[in-house]
Amino acid sequence: MKFDVAIAGGGTGGVPAAVAAARSGARTVLLERYGFLGGMATAGLVNPYMGWHAGEKALTAGIFAEIIDGLRSMGGLHENGHTFDEEILKLVLDRLVCEAGVTVLFHSTFVGCRCSEGIIESASFVSKGGPFDVEADCFVDATGDADLATTAGAEIQVGRNEDGLCQPMTLCFRVAGIKAAKDLAHVQRTLNAIYLAAKADGRLKNPRENILLFPTMRPDVLHFNTTRVTGLSPLSAGELSEAEFEGRRQAWQLVELFCAEAPGFEEAWLEKSAMLIGVRESRRVMGAYLLEADDILSARKFADAVAASRYPIDIHNPSGEGTVLKGVPEGDWYEIPYRCILPLGIGNLLMASRAISATHEAHASLRVMPVVSGIGQAAGTAAAIACRQKVAPADIDPAELKDALSAAGAFVGAEG
Repeated sequence: MKFDVAIAGGGTGGVPAAVAAARSGARTVLLERYGFLGGMATAGLVNPYMGWHAGEKALTAGIFAEIIDGLRSMGGLHENGHTFDEEILKLVLDRLVCEAGVTVLFHSTFVGCRCSEGIIESASFVSKGGPFDVEADCFVDATGDADLATTAGAEIQVGRNEDGLCQPMTLCFRVAGIKAAKDLAHVQRTLNAIYLAAKADGRLKNPRENILLFPTMRPDVLHFNTTRVTGLSPLSAGELSEAEFEGRRQAWQLVELFCAEAPGFEEAWLEKSAMLIGVRESRRVMGAYLLEADDILSARKFADAVAASRYPIDIHNPSGEGTVLKGVPEGDWYEIPYRCILPLGIGNLLMASRAISATHEAHASLRVMPVVSGIGQAAGTAAAIACRQKVAPADIDPAELKDALSAAGAFVGAEG
């Protein structure tokens, strides 16, 4: 099968990429390994959307704003404006891709590609019907782990410089039947005291330094982002399997502790855990520009900016306890240049995930879902422009891309 634009991965970056490409006139196919869209937001229960504003300015808008509006209109957005219902999100994303005219192929797992002289000629997938190939003029890697880019021969980096370790993985989970769940600050203080006491006397060995929890759409249910699995690679089937085991063990141990000792948890229970562990960091694909920590901390702007954020550098210790937080100057933001989503050496590929060209430190800021959504919209729009002009993505005019993003309601930066 042949398309203008083929996108591997239907997650936070892949959906905006597909919708943007299709709306721009490209014949677009979106291939997803699960039976629903959303990636970490749905399959990984990653919640909530981290901040995407600088004051009143929305740094990620466009298709992401449509997602937020869709959640709100269907009763799937919490009054805090950040927490969402992942089941309603699935429906919102379904509607977006279908109304845009995207061809969606669920249950299609990427397994390889065929390349010639730095051009991807086809990508291979496997489904219940067997293996099949997809040809396209432009490809977009929205797999999160840069599976397509890596297989095509892109230059990659993994983890931090000193030892290659990635940020720890986390299995998110929900606890239901909590009597005092609405008093979030009180519950968090109580659980932190119990948690730290259990760590101090050796009953818990979770390396996270505190309890992190969020409200949900239900008054008796809380969302926990508290497990921490260190020292294991998200790129090894064996180690990833070990991480899934460890994440569930930690989640169950925490729920048992809280139900035994926390007021209001006497009749609570583990309602659900994510269907897969959350991966903060894996591969990063080297591009025409490498985003660095100083770009974030100095709130750097770029003439070819395609996305923006003020989320801090947020590094969960890859080898143990502790979290490093370094913020963007108050009221300001940094920008991500188009060059960061153009892999070196592959002429018809764009990135639409957290795996763009950045250092370990810079990646720790741009990895959150609103930013990735903005990156995805830029990648899909650029792919469609390149197909229409019959040029490589690196050869399109960044000013034309910014104009197209601006016309679509996306925030495109302060310069240019």
